Amino acid sequence: MDFFIPKAGGKSKGGEKGNLSWWQLSLIGIGCTIGTGFFLGSTIGIKVTGPSIVFSFILAALGTYVVYNLLAKMTAEDPQDGSFCYYANKAFGRWAGFSCGWNYWCSNILIMGSQLTALSILSRFWFPNVPLWLFATGYAILSIIVVLTGNKGFDKVENVLAIIKTAAIVMFIIIAGAAVFGWIHGGVKHPGFPHSTKELFPEGYKGFWSSLIYAFYAYGGIEVIGLMAMRLKKKEDAPKAGIIMLIILVIIYVISIGLAVYMAAHGAFTEKESPFVTALDKYHFAFFPHVFNAAIILAGFSTMTASLFGVTTLLVTLAEGGDAPSLFSKKLKKFKELPLPSLGLATLGLIASIVTALLLPGKIYEYITTAAGILILFNWSFIIISALHILEIKLGGKMLAFLGLALILAAVSGTLMEKSIRMGLFVSLLVAAIIGLIAFIMQIKVWKKESQLG
Repeated sequence: MDFFIPKAGGKSKGGEKGNLSWWQLSLIGIGCTIGTGFFLGSTIGIKVTGPSIVFSFILAALGTYVVYNLLAKMTAEDPQDGSFCYYANKAFGRWAGFSCGWNYWCSNILIMGSQLTALSILSRFWFPNVPLWLFATGYAILSIIVVLTGNKGFDKVENVLAIIKTAAIVMFIIIAGAAVFGWIHGGVKHPGFPHSTKELFPEGYKGFWSSLIYAFYAYGGIEVIGLMAMRLKKKEDAPKAGIIMLIILVIIYVISIGLAVYMAAHGAFTEKESPFVTALDKYHFAFFPHVFNAAIILAGFSTMTASLFGVTTLLVTLAEGGDAPSLFSKKLKKFKELPLPSLGLATLGLIASIVTALLLPGKIYEYITTAAGILILFNWSFIIISALHILEIKLGGKMLAFLGLALILAAVSGTLMEKSIRMGLFVSLLVAAIIGLIAFIMQIKVWKKESQLG
C-alpha cells in the first residue's frame, strides 16, 4: 500500500495533523500483521519444535515489542516520512539508509514469493493434481491486474479482508474450544497437554531454537505500522497503540496455536495445510476446511497484492532519492499513478518465484519463508541500533533493547540448527552481502565525491 513506503530521507511531518486514533492504528496493525506467515508458516514452526511453539510466539512477541516501541519513540520525537530508513540514515549515514531501503525491497519480494507459494499450496487442497507453479502463475497475474487497475478503494478492500482473517482465527478458537470441552463430538481423544520435557520439546532444544524464526515471521509487518504512526492525531500515542496491538496478537496467536498443538499429535502437522485444519481433522467437519482454506487464501492474496503495491512504490521512492536508477522513477504518461518500470521489476521477482516453485516444489516455501523472515529481522536490527544511537535511553531501556537484539540473533542463528530451513539463511545472507557490497561501492565511488563537491 502506498502509505507504507519508507524513504531514506524527507521533510519532517511533525507539524501535520494525523487522522487516526491510537485504537484505530492498533486495529489496522492487527489486520496487516496477520497473514499466511501465521496461517501456514506456523505449521513449519510446529513441525520443528512441537508444542513448545507456544513459547516461541511469546518470546517473538517480546522481541517485536522492543522493535516497535523504539521505532514509535523515534517517530514521536522526530516524525519523518522515511521512518526506519530515514533513522538509519540519520544514525549512520547514507549507506545505512540505502541498505535499509533495498533490504526492505528484497524482503518484500521474498514475502510475495512466500505468499504466492502459500496460496498455491493451499489451493491444492481442492485440486491436488494441479502443479504448484500453475497456481502461482494464476495468482501472480491476478495480483498484477489489481495493481494495473489502480488503488482506488484498496484501503476498504484491505479492511474487509482484515476482518476475514481475524474472523477465521476467532472461528477456529470457538469451534476448537467447544471441541476440547466435549460440546462437539465428545468421544474424540486429543494428545492434550505435554506431561514431560520430551513431549514439550519432541525435537529437542535445537528444534525450539529453529522455530523462533517462524514465530517472528508471524509478527512481520510491525515496522510497517511504525510508518503509519505518522497518521496519528497524537504521535506520542504510537507506543500505546503498539502495546495494545501486540497484546491482542499474542492472545490470538497463543490461544489458537495452543489449541492446535493440544488437539493434534506432533507428527500430524504438514506444510501442505494450515495447523488449524489439521487440529480439527478428526471431527470431519464438512464445511470447516473449505471455509477456512478460502479465508486464508483471500487473506494471503490481499497481503501479497499489498506487498506488490509496496515494492512498486518503494522503488520509485528509492529512484527519486538517488538510491536506484532514475529509470524506475518514471511513470506511464497515460496513467500518472502507474510506475511501469518499477512494476516490471517487481513482476520479474514474481516470475522468479514461479520458476523456483517449478524447480523446487517440495522445499521452496520453507526456503523463501525463512529468507524473508531473516531479511525482516535484519531491518529490525537496524531499527534497534539506530534508536540506541539517536534516542536518549535510560539503562533499563538499553537492557531491553539489547534483549531484543539477542532474541533476533537467536531467531536468525537458529536456522542453522535445522537442515530443512538452513538454505533460507544462506539466501538471506547472500542478498544482504550483495546490498552491502553495492552500498560500499556507492560510498567510495559516488557519495564520497558528492559530499566533497557539496
